[in-house]
Amino acid sequence: MKYLISLALIWSSFSYSANSQKEWVPKYKKANLKSTDKKLLQKKDHVVAQKGAKKIIPDTPLEALYLKKPKNKTHLSLLKKESLKLKQKAVPTLIKVMKNSAYPNENRWVATYMLGRIMGKKSAPFISKFTKHPNWMLRLASLKVLLHLDQRQYKGIYARLLEDSSMIVRHQALQNIKILKLEELAPYVWKMLYNKENYSGAKGNRKRSNIIKDAIKVVGDLNFKQAKKPMLQMFKDKKYKDVYEELDYALSRISDKPSPKGSMTMKKHYWSRKALDEVTI
Repeated sequence: MKYLISLALIWSSFSYSANSQKEWVPKYKKANLKSTDKKLLQKKDHVVAQKGAKKIIPDTPLEALYLKKPKNKTHLSLLKKESLKLKQKAVPTLIKVMKNSAYPNENRWVATYMLGRIMGKKSAPFISKFTKHPNWMLRLASLKVLLHLDQRQYKGIYARLLEDSSMIVRHQALQNIKILKLEELAPYVWKMLYNKENYSGAKGNRKRSNIIKDAIKVVGDLNFKQAKKPMLQMFKDKKYKDVYEELDYALSRISDKPSPKGSMTMKKHYWSRKALDEVTI
């Protein structure tokens, strides 16, 4: 008897779901998938990312692609290709991906790039907000996109990120300042030489990292003449031997006349004489 009752309940439940309710289908399955790699959207491959207890169900085929964790560069190339195909229609998905940590970081990087490429300079105010993002990859991506969009007005952002906790972000901020030729930020670049985060090793035995060498050269590129005198003094000190080449480059850019061609010994002698000329009696 119990078996018959159970069977009747199961049957009635099945009949109700079949006749009274339509089976729920995700929006991405209803969409036209002609321009999308269907294999990536099959049920077994489809990834529903989680953030805490929440699950993200993609609204579009493009979002489904951005949810999938990339295993190789092919997937990242596919993201770019499909985003460009949709053009303006891809923008809501790109913004959603950028704002949500449930999506793979590599995909959020691509979304940032694609937003800048599709929207152009109109995207700059929104992308600039990500220079304060806790994820260093998004801070880096936003800097790169702002540079690509030739955004010179974000000088405060570039100056601030010269002191970012991530060295790779600091280096990108330095590149932005150099390529955009933001001469007014030269004092902030010079300040990098005094930032202990740009050195490796313990106190008393610290070594200058490559970012210091690049900063010295950028000081020259930006024609920061106020740094000429201290750099001449540095050239006289053997403890700066590891950056003689960079100092020579910067001083040659700042000075009216570059150092003569030849060995570093010749150049050192040349700048030593110049240092004497700088002395005011």
